[in-house]
Amino acid sequence: MGRLVPAVTRALDILELFLDGDGTLSAPDIVRKLQLPRTTVHELVTTLAARKYIVPVPGQPGRYRLGVRPYQLGARYAEQLDLAAEGQLVARSVAETCDETVHVAILEDTDVIYIAKVDSTHAVRMVSAAGRRLPAHCTSVGKMLLASLPEHELAARIPDGAELVAMTPNSITDPGALREALAGIRERGLAVESRESNPDVSCVAAPVRDRTGQVVAALSISVPMIRWSEERRAELEQLAAKGAAELSEHLGHRSVA
Repeated sequence: MGRLVPAVTRALDILELFLDGDGTLSAPDIVRKLQLPRTTVHELVTTLAARKYIVPVPGQPGRYRLGVRPYQLGARYAEQLDLAAEGQLVARSVAETCDETVHVAILEDTDVIYIAKVDSTHAVRMVSAAGRRLPAHCTSVGKMLLASLPEHELAARIPDGAELVAMTPNSITDPGALREALAGIRERGLAVESRESNPDVSCVAAPVRDRTGQVVAALSISVPMIRWSEERRAELEQLAAKGAAELSEHLGHRSVA
């Protein structure tokens, strides 16, 4: 790998400053925030402005905002995004860390569809396949996605009188009980299911967001009960959240600390 070019690094540092605050900066602001020489900042700002990466703010002399070029680059990036492909990359990374089966799924009506999957290398592991469809209320990914719906949309998909299929004796079959469970998931930002879709497997899941902040998928880690414990659950929740955040970043989401 070649060396980093200091001038390019500094120019990118300047552009990334515009992600915070009100999105406008002056040269003195940049000097203060990056601790760079004034001459260096002036040259970099002049170059970025000449290439339309930043533009003067009307009515505010000496202040700049992002120009059209970053928008054009971001739009091109968004055009090339493939949720399944990006999900497969992140799922592989998560699976390599925990050596358990990892899924990425989307919601379709009241079902989830697995769009990416990486298997555990253990002899005892969850058996599934990309493209498989399951009732959302029986899975951690599905409950995570249902919990992310607006209340009116959730009510339209699962009304009070809905008949919820049971995949195991632990599956939730009462819409009221499901809503109560979803409220807890919404509050925690994580979903857990224990033997609700498979009598021998428990799962944890976290939400995946796009650049607008909307939940568009969920990432889960599935573990056979022989390797499941409360300590393991806590570890996997953190890993699922980290993986989902990484996939969200791939989709253009920027978390706010």
